[in-house]
Amino acid sequence: MKHYFDQAMQRLHSGDSDAAVSICAAALLTAPDDIDLLTLHGVALLDCRKPHQAEPPLRRAVELAPRFPRARENLGQALLQLGRPDEAIEHLQQAAALEPGNDSVRMKLAHALARMGDGERADTVFEEAFRLAPDRGKLAEATEHLRHGRIKECKQIAEALLASNADDVNALRLLAKVAGEEQRWPRAERLLKRALSLAPEFHDARLDLATALKQLDRLDDALACAEDTIARAPQNAFAYYVYASMLAVCGRQEQALAAYRRAIELRSFHPAAYVGMGHLLKTLGQTDEGIAAYRKAIEQRPNFGEVYWSLANLKTFRFTADEVADMERRLADEPLDDDARVHFMFTLGKAFEDQQSFDRAFEYYAEAAALQRMRISYDPVETEQLHERICEVFTAEFLKTAGSEEHAGPTPIFIVGLPRSGSTLIEQILASHSMVAGTAELPDVGRVSSSLAKMYPGETYPEAVRHLDAAGWHELGKTYLARTERHRQGLPFFTDKMPNNFSAVGFIHMMLPGAKIIDARRHPLDSCFGTFKQHFAHGQTFSYDLDELGEFYLGYRRLMRHWQQVLPGRVLELRYEDMVADQETQTRRLLDYCGLPFEENCLRFYETERAVRTASSEQVRQPIYASSVNHWQNFRGQLAPLIEILGEELADWDQSK
Repeated sequence: MKHYFDQAMQRLHSGDSDAAVSICAAALLTAPDDIDLLTLHGVALLDCRKPHQAEPPLRRAVELAPRFPRARENLGQALLQLGRPDEAIEHLQQAAALEPGNDSVRMKLAHALARMGDGERADTVFEEAFRLAPDRGKLAEATEHLRHGRIKECKQIAEALLASNADDVNALRLLAKVAGEEQRWPRAERLLKRALSLAPEFHDARLDLATALKQLDRLDDALACAEDTIARAPQNAFAYYVYASMLAVCGRQEQALAAYRRAIELRSFHPAAYVGMGHLLKTLGQTDEGIAAYRKAIEQRPNFGEVYWSLANLKTFRFTADEVADMERRLADEPLDDDARVHFMFTLGKAFEDQQSFDRAFEYYAEAAALQRMRISYDPVETEQLHERICEVFTAEFLKTAGSEEHAGPTPIFIVGLPRSGSTLIEQILASHSMVAGTAELPDVGRVSSSLAKMYPGETYPEAVRHLDAAGWHELGKTYLARTERHRQGLPFFTDKMPNNFSAVGFIHMMLPGAKIIDARRHPLDSCFGTFKQHFAHGQTFSYDLDELGEFYLGYRRLMRHWQQVLPGRVLELRYEDMVADQETQTRRLLDYCGLPFEENCLRFYETERAVRTASSEQVRQPIYASSVNHWQNFRGQLAPLIEILGEELADWDQSK
């Protein structure tokens, strides 16, 4: 039987738990009472997240060998996973007595005691485990610091661990996580590669490396890294989860969906995978299936605030009165972290707004935004200074100097402006045209402009553009087109609806002279309040304080007036309210500006099947409706500070009707 045991152990260590289960099961037909095989069979089943099936072989091993600590430890683990911590404690205590030096069994016992509400005894046992394995205790402490955002404390412990053991791969991975929190992704990459050189089968580190490569905008390398992990550990559910998220970013939605489903097959308890799958199904327009995936995530993790916001963010979804009451109870009674609280409060704001309880809705929106503002970094003065520098560089005289020649190949259509201003509607209309590929909010303009810092050390955008000649501008445009190729479908036009590109109109004009640029506008208060009550997954850090939001809007308008002055006629201004009032006229105007022939499909944009990744994904799958025009008036009293800041802009808007 030793041959079968060794073979199964090898498969288990390589990540192929299913194969280990099969080998043990076959061998046990010949030797049903082999204690080692029974125990290994149970361990492999636990690794497959099948505690119900793991319990019988582990219990049989304990019956045959009551003093075999490994069998008792894993039976305790199975019972813990089955939600029977009281039974688990009995076996874990006996395993700890049989093997006094085993820190692992004490960690499991401590978790079981904590599950039973015996916090005092749990703390004592945790301390015993850490005394037996001091480095493990330090790693646990550092990890807890990181989880609560105490970056400095985590970093100090990890560096101390490496000082005593330069080959501590867990400390290397922890420091890489710290580097990621500090946005030092090249350092994270170096640390993770060092860990993998020491432990090539350290799968968690390889998946962290995939994430670092994604952050470094090396998506092909990130995908290859995730694929390598799957090849090494084909039963690793988290590897498929990470792989799915990479595929989704690359626009390979069907493959991403299959990877999420494989992750769930391998580990049925996987709330994060259900959320990712829900996002993807929503993007693909499969709303009912997306809602079912979100509900499954809630079933598995009831305090997962992000899932509730994902449902609210469908915009067309409505919570029941019982669901609203349950969310309020969770906010009041559950020990939620700040991230969950923010998500629950934004969700409740949307729920009460749907009920037309506008005062109650605003209270939740304001509380959520205030808490989120404390968690992010945003400097309004720095933003204002950047806008001023852009205007100083991109003068009318500078814009008359030699820029790029027109590029052969597809024509980009940039849709810029503030979020929640109708840009997704414009994109959906364009993407309904047979000559236009609809993409997403692409980050590539910002990344191309940021690359100038490497080309001209000591200078950054925008001042660095003064070094560029016509060839340099052409090369930047070529780089942008190459970077965006993965999102296009071989059509002669494609959209890029990153709203923040409004500050880069001059940069776009110089590197892509044939590009079309559309300024998506909406009533300033509808636009600003729509942005304020939207919880963005990333970016838009200006949006969580009404005063800062108002000042940002004024800065956006100053820049757009600058572009109209120095590049007259270059940007098409398209108002959401005009599109609602006269869809066909505005659609023809839009297509004429882009140089596209009119097509009836553009009027039936809501019938177009495509991936839409923004908060308006459900709304643009319906015909145009007017209910969102002047919606801000329901909150007129609460928006008084914003109304005061936007004074002249509001007057100009009313006069230009």
